[in-house]
Amino acid sequence: MRLLAQLTDDPWSGVTPSVYETGRLVALAPWLTGHDARIRYLLDAQHPDGTWGGPGEYALVPTLSAVDALGGHPAARRGLEALRKLLSRAPKLPDTVAVELIVPALAERLGLRAPIDPRPLHALRRQPLPEKLWHTLEIFGPRPEVVTTDGIVAASPAATAVQLGGPRPGQSLDYLQKVQQRHGGPVPAGVPVPLFERSWIIVALKSAGLDPHVPDAMIDHMRAAFTRDGAAGGPGLPADADDTATALHALALCDSPGATHLLDRYREARHFACFPAERTPSTSTNAHALQALGHDRPLEEWLRDMQEPEGCWIDKWHASPYYATACVTNALRGNEKAADWVLRTQRDDGSWGRWDGTYEETAYALRILSHSSQDVSAAMVRGAKFMHAWGERPHPPLWHDKDLYTPTRIVQAEGVAALHLACVVSR
Repeated sequence: MRLLAQLTDDPWSGVTPSVYETGRLVALAPWLTGHDARIRYLLDAQHPDGTWGGPGEYALVPTLSAVDALGGHPAARRGLEALRKLLSRAPKLPDTVAVELIVPALAERLGLRAPIDPRPLHALRRQPLPEKLWHTLEIFGPRPEVVTTDGIVAASPAATAVQLGGPRPGQSLDYLQKVQQRHGGPVPAGVPVPLFERSWIIVALKSAGLDPHVPDAMIDHMRAAFTRDGAAGGPGLPADADDTATALHALALCDSPGATHLLDRYREARHFACFPAERTPSTSTNAHALQALGHDRPLEEWLRDMQEPEGCWIDKWHASPYYATACVTNALRGNEKAADWVLRTQRDDGSWGRWDGTYEETAYALRILSHSSQDVSAAMVRGAKFMHAWGERPHPPLWHDKDLYTPTRIVQAEGVAALHLACVVSR
């Protein structure tokens, strides 16, 4: 299958650029090749209202980064006015990576008052940085305790550039040059993440009943990614429950099962934490853990308890409830309350989406409906028609890192799987 071939030929991940991360490189690493192209990218990405990034609260982090990066440019002045309006309304913060630290750090640089207590940020600046925060090293500065993997700090271009400190030849500079060339200047917030991509794509395709050939070398790579702590999505990132669970599930689907006891270190009472001392638990991570384990009654009960009154689930790793709901209904092998919610929220054009109808969210909706015992064929046919008509349009960023991004290959795999399920149900 073409998607799996791409993973083999190009392990550098189909991840879209990040306004936040690109802004950090402009501000903190002007010595890196592609600086002018990154400035042009930021200028082109500004919205008419002066903000950058996603809708609502998702504008705050990228706008802070872009305004700081662009300095005295007129676009920065428009952005600063937009920030003052955003902050005056005390916006709800999105549950993106390290938002509770990034917002006060950038607001402080801009002389703005952030709607969040800065004391945890200040405390962390006075002590060794926990490994899970190396991904956001750019808000702390270089640290002696931080180590690189193949020259990379926690799969982050900005963190790597800050730790490097200048254009010194070596693996770190080679990584930064390669990453910025991928998109002609701008960079993603997390790259490469080969285990993340491979695991999610294999699970998406195989759990839908498709049987793509997974090369032995890819299976070997996934197995080699495991340590005694589990598996990490990319080089330099710490192991986490989400990547560990999904990789275990992917290996099992490839008839090469791994050691599920590696999830034990992440268990907290009835559910699993992604990392030690995390702010909020993840429903999708726990759904993936349930799939890896096959059966865990306390975890099943916890997932059911996390269902929202309207029938959906929400999650810390994705902006759309359709993603979390698809993950959980996959793990629970269906949920009629969730299917009812999906049927109620279908748009007139056959699509689904939090803000607008999208290919990605429609794929998740079809996946949810495929588990239903109701006659959902008409809704699934309408959704499939919408997806077929999507064509080559870009996929809006909906996934959580430091700001929103799209793992394009994973989205494509989810689409292929959903369209296959729609065909099976409508026969």
